[in-house]
Amino acid sequence: MRSTRHVELTAAGRVLLEEGTLALAALERAVDRTRLAGTDTDGTIRLCYTPIASFGTLGAILTAVQTDNRNLTVIQRERYSATIPARLLAGEDDIGLVLYSEPTKGVASEILRVEPLAALLSEHHHLADTEAIPLAKLQDETLLIFSREHAPTYYDHIISTCERAGFQPRVNAFRDPRPLAMLARMATGHEVGLTPASFAFHAADAQPGVVARKIVDPEILAEWSIVWPMAAESAAIARFLDSARKYAADNNWPSWPKPEPPPGY
Repeated sequence: MRSTRHVELTAAGRVLLEEGTLALAALERAVDRTRLAGTDTDGTIRLCYTPIASFGTLGAILTAVQTDNRNLTVIQRERYSATIPARLLAGEDDIGLVLYSEPTKGVASEILRVEPLAALLSEHHHLADTEAIPLAKLQDETLLIFSREHAPTYYDHIISTCERAGFQPRVNAFRDPRPLAMLARMATGHEVGLTPASFAFHAADAQPGVVARKIVDPEILAEWSIVWPMAAESAAIARFLDSARKYAADNNWPSWPKPEPPPGY
């Protein structure tokens, strides 16, 4: 209603203003709900990992992810490193944890942890009393490691590091490297198992008759990478990656001091 001195809403106008305010508030709530839905707060991640990650590395990542994302469900599946990229591209898994990621078109890769390998051996082995084993001392030993088909770059890195130390290693490639089978074999045999230290020292604590020892002069380093399909990134994948990266950074995972080069290098 209009007069020469002021403007006043009619009864219909007041109703329209009130209803319009309520409608705007409802619209804002709808936008918020849509935004939250877009973050996939109740999402599921299918995580595949190489079996040797089962002690130390995997547990730490899962604890960090679940602490940060209480509504995120993580389904875990054991795979060998060499098979993980194809599983991601096929849509069978969402994220992988691998040793020495192989460059694969369509798969993003990021180093999450670098750590030394350690030796697993029977407590009766003649090297068991050595707190840190120089790599050259393994020259006459039979090394039990992954078959190359399961993790090619990891296998090649071990062989090349031994060769640079002056010897060609004698290898018994374990074609079905289930952690428990490896540990049982270590307790009764004369072989020396080589695994990432995060696995070795946890495993030795859990398996009677088995000890873990550092390898030095030089160390053999292992790279853990987290991988995911570039074309299938989601809010759930992004949140998983954020939590894993934060834990890695907080615990100095991404790098490990490199051995000092020999004098004269």
